[in-house]
Amino acid sequence: MNTKYIDFIKQTFDFPQPEFTTQEDVLSFHGIDLMNLIETYGAPLKFTYLPLISQNINRAKGWFKNAFKNHNYPGKYYYCYCTKSSHFKYVLEEALKNDIHIETSSAFDLDIVKSLKNSGKINNDTFVLCNGFKRDEYISRIGELINSGHKNCIPIIDNYEELSLIQEQTDKKFKIGIRIASEEEPKFEFYTSRLGIGYKNIVSYYQNEIESNNQVELKMLHFFINTGIKDNAYYWNELLKCMNVYVELKKVCPTLNSLNIGGGFPIKNSLGFEYDYEYMVEEIVNQIKEVCEKEEIGFPDIFTEFGSFTVGESAGSIYKILYQKEQNDRERWNIINSSFITTLPDSWAINKRFIMLPINRWNDEYERVLLGGITCDSDDYYNSEQHMNAIYLPVYEKDKPLYIGFFNTGAYQETIGGFGGLQHCLIPNPKHILIDKNPDGKIVTKIFKEQQKSEELLSILGYENE
Repeated sequence: MNTKYIDFIKQTFDFPQPEFTTQEDVLSFHGIDLMNLIETYGAPLKFTYLPLISQNINRAKGWFKNAFKNHNYPGKYYYCYCTKSSHFKYVLEEALKNDIHIETSSAFDLDIVKSLKNSGKINNDTFVLCNGFKRDEYISRIGELINSGHKNCIPIIDNYEELSLIQEQTDKKFKIGIRIASEEEPKFEFYTSRLGIGYKNIVSYYQNEIESNNQVELKMLHFFINTGIKDNAYYWNELLKCMNVYVELKKVCPTLNSLNIGGGFPIKNSLGFEYDYEYMVEEIVNQIKEVCEKEEIGFPDIFTEFGSFTVGESAGSIYKILYQKEQNDRERWNIINSSFITTLPDSWAINKRFIMLPINRWNDEYERVLLGGITCDSDDYYNSEQHMNAIYLPVYEKDKPLYIGFFNTGAYQETIGGFGGLQHCLIPNPKHILIDKNPDGKIVTKIFKEQQKSEELLSILGYENE
């Protein structure tokens, strides 16, 4: 009878997988010995494997390059990184090694843009797509960027007032885009996105506010839906509606030459994850081309805005199982030495699933457990694993330490959790390690941030002088 954890995994999934392998009874992630990482830096621990950021960018660029070639598509492709997924300097610097562009969401984003320009990481030719609702500081910083000579700063108009507000900040000519307020999936509590301008109003808005405006050049139509790029009737229907708007707008606006299809490529959240990225890219390009050919209009350059896809799969969190509590005949609670609310807020707030695997003891017998954090909050638990909402781990033994890892956690967790600030029940942010490769291909690690100290939290709370 196969009762080892490794047997359970192999019977349930195709294993090993490109990023996950085992040697003896220890898990490796992209060739990184995770037990060696724990022995060097301890746990709890967060890590980011930087080469994976570049790898995913170039995978996507390759898919679009091939699709353009296969369909004889004459336009250009531009990969943009959504900074809101992770604003950290090490993420932007790695991403920008790959000839990409960026999309921003707020005023302080443009301070990051300024810093990147000063350090030579981007230049005036880099597209900076300014998305989101814009007021005051954001508008002011957009004006500053345009006035500095950044010719490829493109504010994406979200509502009817934004254009005049931006014009108050600059006398220079500048480019803009318009965001479509897409219709949401039927399961949503509302019908239309709060972001953008309605399908039926875009052409008239252009004719009334932009067509005779000599300071402004409309270059881009922006399309994005909350559910992301999925092979379902809803996505293809919304894409077709977007193309219909593009066609009508292009017929009256000769300067329009770019279609921004947003983002939403999913990332792996289970060992059983399946998604045909190449097919989706091929079909998107094909449908755009077919519409343009049918309507006899020029083929737009295609922009994408990938955030989670860029950075999500590069990171993970590692915890030690501190203790097991048997609360009744059936439920065993494995308590981690941290808090899910602090370190994986998406798992608590929106029930997001991550890949969860033990780091060691793969040759031991397994059991069904629940996972809890160390706070006094009843919501501090994780029970969203891929095994039909059940979690299986090697059997807990007090004298045999067990470590577990959550993988593909690189998008949003730090910013939602409030990196460097106050944490739930004052549970500190864990140590954060950056993992890279040197020119010889050897794995190198360094500490990005040590675990939060009590003094930092007390200072925020106003106790620094006590």
